[in-house]
Amino acid sequence: MKAVVLSLVAALAMTSAAAAQHAGHGDVPAPKAAPAAVEGVGVVKSVDAKAGAITLAHEPIKALNWPAMTMPFKVSDKALLEKAAVGSKIRFQLSGQTIVGIRAF
Repeated sequence: MKAVVLSLVAALAMTSAAAAQHAGHGDVPAPKAAPAAVEGVGVVKSVDAKAGAITLAHEPIKALNWPAMTMPFKVSDKALLEKAAVGSKIRFQLSGQTIVGIRAF
């Protein structure tokens, strides 16, 4: 009888330890906050509405540690391109390397 009781106590101890060890495994991590859009200023060099792209000569973007340069960007919505005429100076918001917002400077 003593052996049976000791076996049950040992089994319960192992079960509790295993349960504690696995606590939280089923938890879903909290979603990460979306990175804030970064703003830049640039002059529109070209617009390719069909490809949903714009080429800008932009000023330095300190938040990304980018120097001033001319480069193409995709836009998240082709309707944004209606706000960008070649030769105009604009403010733009980037999420990653995609333009998600454009407004007149």
